[in-house]
Amino acid sequence: MLHQTWSNKETIRTIECVHTDAKKYMVNRALTKGKSYELKNETDEFYFVIDNTGKIGGYYKDYFKG
Repeated sequence: MLHQTWSNKETIRTIECVHTDAKKYMVNRALTKGKSYELKNETDEFYFVIDNTGKIGGYYKDYFKG
């Protein structure tokens, strides 16, 4: 299971969170507007970063710039 090794994987780049205004989910508990996060993996729709909880989380790309 590849996703279990993402936290140990080399950081691709850092990306900055531009907002936490989610329609459905409580993103403001795991992300902070203006803070930079380590990007560990990326798909067409999601960024996988180490969030404020210290774990890998998958978030829509529109929450970030970078």
